[in-house]
Amino acid sequence: MLKNIYITLFFIVVTAFFQGQVQGQSRGFQNAGSRLGRGGGFGGGAGGGKGDSLEHRTGLEDSITIRFRYIDSSRLQQFDSTIKDFNRKFPIPWYHVGLGNFGNATQSNLFSPMMHAGWDHGFHAYDVYNFSVASTRFYNTNRPYSEIGYFIGSIAEQMINLLHTQNIKPNWNLAFQYRLINSPGTFQNQNTNHSNYRLTSWYQTKNKRYQNFFVLVGNKLASGENGGIKNDGNYLDSGVYITSRFNIPTQIGPVQQQSRNLFSTNIATGTNYTNASYLFRQQYDLGQKDSIVVNDTTVVPLFYPRVRFEHTVSYNTYNYRFNDNSGDSAYYKKNYGIAFPSLPGAIFRRDLWNELFNDFSIYQFPDSKNSQQFIKVGASFQILKADFDTGIVKKSYTNLWLHGEYRNKTRNRKWDIEAYGGFYLGGYNAGDYDAHISLQRLISPKLGYLQVGFENVNRRPSFIYDTLSSFYLDQPVKLNKENTIHFFGAIERPRQGLKISADYYLLSNYTYIKDYYKVGQVSSIFNVLRISAEKDFKLGRKGMHWRTWLVFQQKAGNADLNLPLIFTRNQLAYDGNLGFKNLLISMGIELKYFTPYKANNYSPVQGQFFYQDKERIAMRAPEFSAFLNFRIKAFTTYARIDNLNSISIQNGGFTGNNILISNYPSPGMQIRLGIFWSFVN
Repeated sequence: MLKNIYITLFFIVVTAFFQGQVQGQSRGFQNAGSRLGRGGGFGGGAGGGKGDSLEHRTGLEDSITIRFRYIDSSRLQQFDSTIKDFNRKFPIPWYHVGLGNFGNATQSNLFSPMMHAGWDHGFHAYDVYNFSVASTRFYNTNRPYSEIGYFIGSIAEQMINLLHTQNIKPNWNLAFQYRLINSPGTFQNQNTNHSNYRLTSWYQTKNKRYQNFFVLVGNKLASGENGGIKNDGNYLDSGVYITSRFNIPTQIGPVQQQSRNLFSTNIATGTNYTNASYLFRQQYDLGQKDSIVVNDTTVVPLFYPRVRFEHTVSYNTYNYRFNDNSGDSAYYKKNYGIAFPSLPGAIFRRDLWNELFNDFSIYQFPDSKNSQQFIKVGASFQILKADFDTGIVKKSYTNLWLHGEYRNKTRNRKWDIEAYGGFYLGGYNAGDYDAHISLQRLISPKLGYLQVGFENVNRRPSFIYDTLSSFYLDQPVKLNKENTIHFFGAIERPRQGLKISADYYLLSNYTYIKDYYKVGQVSSIFNVLRISAEKDFKLGRKGMHWRTWLVFQQKAGNADLNLPLIFTRNQLAYDGNLGFKNLLISMGIELKYFTPYKANNYSPVQGQFFYQDKERIAMRAPEFSAFLNFRIKAFTTYARIDNLNSISIQNGGFTGNNILISNYPSPGMQIRLGIFWSFVN
């Protein structure tokens, strides 16, 4: 109850704030496009100072200049203002498949093994709904900037997203972001309620020598688990359930009434994941001072770093829980070998982790006037404390590793080189290592870019495969370190809207789950080849486009791994303004399809997708959608009708269901509307 009051008060304050922002908007908001990224800016290297402050009149005082960077990159970037792809605003990528409801677990159809060394908890089925430190943007803006987004879909599916950032001083920016996802679901016990928040600070001294970054990220993910619908009857085609999908019996979870309350967090049976990260990074530079005299009263200070000292401290918590107080004894006995001493049964599992991370690094800049070229070496120390299940079993672990990096984006922007690696000297992950190198070259403006790369990772399997984990239910299995070699390359021609890429994986000791909870490891070496192509075809001169994404995947070798041979996404769309100056529109139809294959199933207790080799999954029809996206200055709308392929002539409506994961039908037709508004004060 108290939580709901806090959230309500928060929305009242934000609404009042936005009302004030709207009044400021009339002073002439120019959409981030023509002037995005110009002017305003701090971030190391040359530029900044008084020339970036609002005291210097430029004629652009009524327009927004905003840029951002990520924690591990010094490149300042601009907002992507395109409206062609709804998935840029929607957290689930188009190539993921899920359990049927917005907020439930998802898995990528792209083969994507873990490609970093070191400790990993192993819970990733809900990663797409998390805010992370790596994805955090640190902004710089000449005026306070805010965004409000509201998304609503069929059956009370909702998402609220709020963002505000402003420079308190020309060299100090603060930002806050909040997101709420809530969906009761089409079927029993699949309701979701996720909340995410993020607070950032980016500060730099006026002389450019010192800067620091602070980020606080929190995620609370609550998702019902139903184990899929029961398959002891033809429920999807039974008359009584055709118009009342919510009443179809499910494998686990109590029978309950459907709720469309935005603030409902009642997850009777399901997953509760919470995590938080606190990171503070400081940097101090030694180098060369300079300045540019703009006029008699304005001098822009410059600073060219040669050596940088960096310290990062981070504290993270991870709490993973599964709870079912009304467990179906037959289900748990059959799938997990768990027998309840009394009925109704109850099952509870929890892994709680606390992580303290310290890193010290030194940078050297060979070219003082190119901050995008540097050599970095450092050492990191990690302390892990774990509390499993009831709290009786507690463990502590440490890790110590060295790392190095070289990056160079040449000043002529023709070469982009990245190379980095790390080796674990001691601790829980002793002997782990990762190495990565990527070379990208601009052949010519007409021919585009060529990229080639290589990476190799040797890692201890994720902790969910450790017998101490509360989620380890199998008999003890001896596991070796996983080793993955990855070759990749790409050709990109922006003028032609074409990108072709190839990935080749060579794996040994690949670790996975089968039969709901059993741990397996492929000792023999096998490989996976993936070829992807993206192309935007212009159909005539009237704004018609055919955009296509095509992926081919093939496994070679004896391994318990199944992949769709081909999956594709296609859009036939009109992009233009229909003759209206301030209108930008993209509308058309979209189709997604993958070839039949033995898709992974899902284990609710462990929150893991697992290998199965019994049931072949085939789409009843390609997923078909219609969309209308448009922007008028600072106002953007996304409207979609999804799952038009669910039309059933026999049942007289949109009641058909694709089953992309065994016993987890996708919803019928869904109408989704998203509204996003930007404000400048």
